[in-house]
Parts: sequence; C-alpha cells; structure tokens
Amino acid sequence: MHADRTNRVMLLLLALLLIAVGLGAGAASLGVVGTVAQHSRLIANPVGHFIGSRGAWLWPVTAAAAAILVVLALRWLLALLFSTDRSGDLPIRSPGLAGRTTLAAGALTEAVAEEIETYLGVDSARARLIGNGLEPELVVTATLEETADLTAVRQRIETGALIHARSALDNPSLPIQLHLAVTASSGARVT
Repeated sequence: MHADRTNRVMLLLLALLLIAVGLGAGAASLGVVGTVAQHSRLIANPVGHFIGSRGAWLWPVTAAAAAILVVLALRWLLALLFSTDRSGDLPIRSPGLAGRTTLAAGALTEAVAEEIETYLGVDSARARLIGNGLEPELVVTATLEETADLTAVRQRIETGALIHARSALDNPSLPIQLHLAVTASSGARVT
C-alpha cells in the first residue's frame, strides 16, 4: 500500500475512534446509557478500581500493547518518510535480440527535462518515472514564463519531448502526466 493511502486510512480510523469515544462520553454524561454513569464522580469510578485490583498482570500487558503501537507508529513514519513511487532502471526489450539492455530512469528523465527547458517560453522543467520498471509512467512538470503561449508550448512538449521519451523506451503507449504551471517572473534566457 502506498504511504499516502496508508496515511489517509490511518488518520480516518483515528478520527472515527475519537468521534466514537466523544459520542460515548457525551451519551454517558446525558444519561443515555443509564443514570449510574450520569451521576458518578470521575475519581470514584469502577474502571479505576478494576485497574487497581489487577495491576499485577494488567500493566505488563498494557506496556506490551504500547510497545506494539510504538513499533507500528515507527513503521508508519518510516513508510511516510522513505517510501517512493519512483521507478528503477527500465528494461529495454528488443524482439529477436538476445541479451539485456537497461536504461537508467535518471538518464531518461534528465534528457526529457533538458529538452523541454530548451523550448521557447519554458522557464524550468522536471521529469520523473513512477511505477515499476515494467510498467512505468512518466510525470513531467514544466514551469512556463508568464508571456508564454500555453497551447503552443503544450503542443511542442507533446509532439517533441514526450514522443522522444516514448521512442526511447520503445513504448508508444507510455502513460504520461503533464503538469504545466506559469511563473510570474520571466528571466532573461538565450534560446
């Protein structure tokens, strides 16, 4: 499961748990579950007496449960910090040829970004490959100058760099996400 999805699911479960606890406490204070909980004091509660009378085994079990929660929280944190959806090296398959050829993902993405940056009206570009090496997806982000013709630049990127990327991978149906943004500052560039 991807880290973003895990994060959303865990936060949703925590929110539902906290909502249930809040609703339960509110219902008890209003007497919905009986008048015993409504008029009892917080200090003289049966839960406190239960914990006090079973402390010999209850605290070690609680400590073990807390240790498990700490390990799960650390795993979740590591998944958020170090997970990546980036693709590794890409195998290039040539029908009828023996041997193995791989293309470094960084070489392809750097070439795509550098080509797009040479286009008129483009301020900067970034590219990355996501997914696995057998079914990659190219994600391209280009920042355009404020005076750039958005339609012309998009068409130039689609008919130039993206076609070249598909050709390099020998994959005419390579899925590509193209994100365009416009910058407010237009630096002086020689093209």
